[in-house]
Amino acid sequence: MSKRPLILVTNDDGITAPGVRTLISVMKELGDVVVVAPDSPQSATGHAITINSTLHMEKVTIDGAQPEYSCSGTPVDCVKLAVNEILDRRPDICVSGINHGSNSSINVIYSGTMSAAVEAGIEGIPAIGFSLLDYNWDADFEPCKPFVKSITEQVLQHGLPDGVVLNVNLPKLSSEAIKGIKVCRQARANWKEEFDKRTNPMGREYYWLTGKFVNMDKGEDTDEWALENGYVSVVPVQFDLTAHHAIQHLNSWSLNK
Repeated sequence: MSKRPLILVTNDDGITAPGVRTLISVMKELGDVVVVAPDSPQSATGHAITINSTLHMEKVTIDGAQPEYSCSGTPVDCVKLAVNEILDRRPDICVSGINHGSNSSINVIYSGTMSAAVEAGIEGIPAIGFSLLDYNWDADFEPCKPFVKSITEQVLQHGLPDGVVLNVNLPKLSSEAIKGIKVCRQARANWKEEFDKRTNPMGREYYWLTGKFVNMDKGEDTDEWALENGYVSVVPVQFDLTAHHAIQHLNSWSLNK
């Protein structure tokens, strides 16, 4: 058996996206890579899984000799299939991305990239989601490489606490301009949604979702602050959604009347 780490690579932009191709190239320096990724873009699918239709998977060759599988499902489907059907042993780490666009702050909730990492974490696999603050398909991912490699090496060396995965966002800057890495908390922010209402040639109304990102958090320990000030942000994310601090308050209610 190879002594090199087994690294599962996935994403939500699709298996041919430049971001995941960059991630694969970095991971090949660190271990044995297996890629299981969607066959088409699955951005903003969150933690969706396919239950009302069939899933299809095809072994593909895109670049390099690493095993790659193109999946018709969501990023979470890809992780589930990898763990249960493809890999002959448990991966030492799962990395997801590099996403084309931010997954900082509240975006983590909607992100297919981060949901894949979270699914791996649920399986007990150390996991990281990587995102670059550039939505351009032809974004320059070169400056990301040393930071992606360094953070992954640290997780391989130290592991992660139970129930925790990492949400890593990288600013759109040159390697020289990036000031370093900051461990942060998630900024308190949201999207102020708007719907562009239109009418099609058949007279039927339809909507395009638009909106503006609003950061209400002025703290200097947040992911948004770090990114705005030239740092790579690293946020430890937990998938236990229990609001533990609220349990005592709810127990003060007269719930058993």
